[in-house]
Amino acid sequence: MALATILLVDDEIPFVETMTKRLVKRELEVISAFDGPSALAALRQNPRVEVVILDVKMPGMDGIETLAEIKKHHPLVEVIMLTGHATVESAIEGMKKGAFDYLMKPCDIEMLVAKVTEAAQRKRRQEEKIIEAQMREITSRRT
Repeated sequence: MALATILLVDDEIPFVETMTKRLVKRELEVISAFDGPSALAALRQNPRVEVVILDVKMPGMDGIETLAEIKKHHPLVEVIMLTGHATVESAIEGMKKGAFDYLMKPCDIEMLVAKVTEAAQRKRRQEEKIIEAQMREITSRRT
């Protein structure tokens, strides 16, 4: 079983192909998309995605816009922003919109895997809290 299911989104196809191989070797299940709209479609089709690794600079719908849409429709999915063009402004903007973390390209693969694992665990904890709250609500109605 994979450590986590992730969606890797970047408009640079060679980068996605290389990262996919490296992440799969580390027992992650990787789904890929090459722009914002296809990332959103992939999330709709794959409800088991826990973490999105998202490039900030993409043509058309950029990473910040994509992040906002992900959080609107899939609020528990954690997003790690990646960029080769980091600016403090885009990092702050991403964090304000709910990004889990922000890493510079090229990033250390072990650091990225550690962040993905941490983000997946956070999503699972949130889901457990929701289930516990729903169970409390159900059991309180019976008494």
